[in-house]
Amino acid sequence: MVEFTLPTRTNREQGLQNFAEQLKELTAEIGMKLSSRGWAYQLEGFRLINKDQFDLVENLINECRKKGYLPVDFTAEEEARKFSGIEHPETQTTQEYLKSFLEATINSAEYYTPDWWDGEEYYIQMLVEKIDIKNLFYPICKQYHIPIATSKGWSSISQRAEYSKRFKEAEDMGLKCVLLYCGDHDPDGLRISDTIRKNLYDITDIYWNDGTLGYDPTYLRIERFGLNYDFIEKHQLTWIDNLITGSGKNLASPTHKNYQMPYVQDYLSNYGARKCEANALIKEKTAGKLLCRKAIEKYLGIDALRRFEVKRQEIRDEMNTFFEKTGLDETLKTAIKTIEDEE
Repeated sequence: MVEFTLPTRTNREQGLQNFAEQLKELTAEIGMKLSSRGWAYQLEGFRLINKDQFDLVENLINECRKKGYLPVDFTAEEEARKFSGIEHPETQTTQEYLKSFLEATINSAEYYTPDWWDGEEYYIQMLVEKIDIKNLFYPICKQYHIPIATSKGWSSISQRAEYSKRFKEAEDMGLKCVLLYCGDHDPDGLRISDTIRKNLYDITDIYWNDGTLGYDPTYLRIERFGLNYDFIEKHQLTWIDNLITGSGKNLASPTHKNYQMPYVQDYLSNYGARKCEANALIKEKTAGKLLCRKAIEKYLGIDALRRFEVKRQEIRDEMNTFFEKTGLDETLKTAIKTIEDEE
């Protein structure tokens, strides 16, 4: 077992670096990735910390990831109690299964992913506040090949690192990067969109296990395209007459610790003690989808889908030429017919 010490306020940076190196050494012994919370349990199991130090360990690990003392993907991504390793028996017969693969081969041009952004000016990703909005916007984002995720408030280090890595790759290709954000209309919802860039600056010193460095968001365009006041009023979305937060506290109450902060006072002055959650868009699905599409087409243009279809057709033509040249398509069709005759 490695010698283990937690950082103290004295010589903190060196303490964090030593802490990170100790965790790296322990990783080989554990043999798998752990979440930050999992590390706390593991260290307790090794009798290296006590239960009252769990929160401290989680915070220290996240600080090391942010400062580049640990790889940002050092911890396992938590999936909210989701089961892994689930297997479902096939409902097809073995011949039906084989036939489906042969048919997929013939239609492989539809599954091949070209570089959609080659020759484009912008590269876009999208964050939304609620899962309902992700589900509403996803089909549109899929058409335009835009990654979309639920930020769940202040997004995690892992999420920020993941989408910033794609922005870094896109900027290296000469693309202009855009992050579109749609969130709640409340004091913290507006504040989240205003502080996304700061949150990205907080992780510029990260690095990945493959050696990739962090992303500098200086040139990233960040646009909040909803929910905004004019849209809410135009479509008569539902205002909720309180500013109670997820923790059950009321931002509109003078007893709230943030009540006197400028972002709260500005909001109360402009909109009153009410809020509109992003879920309200579900009531106006058509308007919501149009809102999403317009936000995307502002950067990609109204002919983006046509450009993407041209790239898809180029793949089809290339595949078809190969099939005809080799006779592979006829071989596959013959095999499929044989299976059909057997059935």
